[in-house]
Amino acid sequence: MFILSELEDTVKIVPNDFRKDDNDAITDMLNEKYANKVVQEVGLCICVYDILETSEGIILYGDGCSYIKVTFRVVVFRPFVGEILTGKIKSCSPNGVLVTLGFFEDILIPGGALQPGTKFDPAEQVWVWNYEGEKMYMDIEEPIRFRVLREQFTDITPTVHPPLPPTGRRRSIADTTANDDLAANSTKIPPYSITCTIQEDGLGLLSWWGS
Repeated sequence: MFILSELEDTVKIVPNDFRKDDNDAITDMLNEKYANKVVQEVGLCICVYDILETSEGIILYGDGCSYIKVTFRVVVFRPFVGEILTGKIKSCSPNGVLVTLGFFEDILIPGGALQPGTKFDPAEQVWVWNYEGEKMYMDIEEPIRFRVLREQFTDITPTVHPPLPPTGRRRSIADTTANDDLAANSTKIPPYSITCTIQEDGLGLLSWWGS
């Protein structure tokens, strides 16, 4: 579930941090930049693990800051395909079940990847597994065990569009609302998500299997 990944970056140390130990100052800046952030094709960075190599600091004229090239390792959340994890049900919808690990919530178990015979109950807003005539409700906050099927990285870097040519009219409220809606929708796409399954014995709610 957790791995170590080696990265390189150039760190900017401001004069106020010159009083710190070099490694402490570098680690603080790297954690500020990477902790709880997704790096494309790497995973969700948790924290800096160690500093492997640093260059001599370069202070630019008129800047006063020290710039140091750093090679370092970070603790990364990136489960492998086929790995079995345990989390809690965050929410249910006709699309499937969303699961949270507490620190990571972009985990989806699609409706087609639930136990055979499972149907969505629109009145209760939960999925229900009909097992040998007994209804097994997948309630919110229930611990659930699942297997990773695939992962997906999405580049959500904002795209800068050239300004529209003047139309001869002033900007309307509708224009502003449309742009705000587009910006809001763009933030709904997670940079890193996992699709999982519970279509195996032993997978699903822990209470189903007495564990």
